[in-house]
Amino acid sequence: MQERLTPDPVHGFTAPMNPVLTRRRSPAWTLANCLTYGRLVAVPVVVGLLFWPTEHTARFAALGIYIAAAITDYLDGYVARTYDQSSALGRMLDPIADKLLVAACLLMLAADNTIHSWSLWAAIVILCREILVSGLREYLAELKVGVPVSKVAKWKTTLQLVAIGFLVAGPAGETILPGTIWTGTVLLWIAAALTLYTGWDYMRAGIKHVIDDPR
Repeated sequence: MQERLTPDPVHGFTAPMNPVLTRRRSPAWTLANCLTYGRLVAVPVVVGLLFWPTEHTARFAALGIYIAAAITDYLDGYVARTYDQSSALGRMLDPIADKLLVAACLLMLAADNTIHSWSLWAAIVILCREILVSGLREYLAELKVGVPVSKVAKWKTTLQLVAIGFLVAGPAGETILPGTIWTGTVLLWIAAALTLYTGWDYMRAGIKHVIDDPR
């Protein structure tokens, strides 16, 4: 089949051209992203160590890795902002790594009865809120609507990480600091209360866009 030519004011006739879209690759091995990768790798390691809940050495090792992973939660964002290393890959993986770390630890702590009885409701509230907000963010992303993180949500995240840290230490922590589990449980309930507040705040802010969606 003969190709149709289109007139060109300079060269007479040219073959039709398909537009080429150039895409900028998201850098994968920046320092900020490497910190996030480290947090992802820490999740199965912490889970593996918590399979021996009565071994104090395993609990302390899990706590050490968990603390390092929790610190990277703040470092990767700081590094990305300070050294202009923000990337689409990092923005996608950072909240995933956070939620995997929290969810995996809460499930293991519930399995070994560090979190038990009524305190299980605090863990359930936290997990359900994470799923709810993730779904809302995904939906609003299709509408090109951002969901900024509030100051209360940042306090919630900090309390949540600290609470889980105390609970990961668990019985091993009791040998050094009596009341470790009780402190972690109280902080977990406070984090759950803030979780309900921030979850409602996100829903209230996002539901208008859901209702007004013209699709």
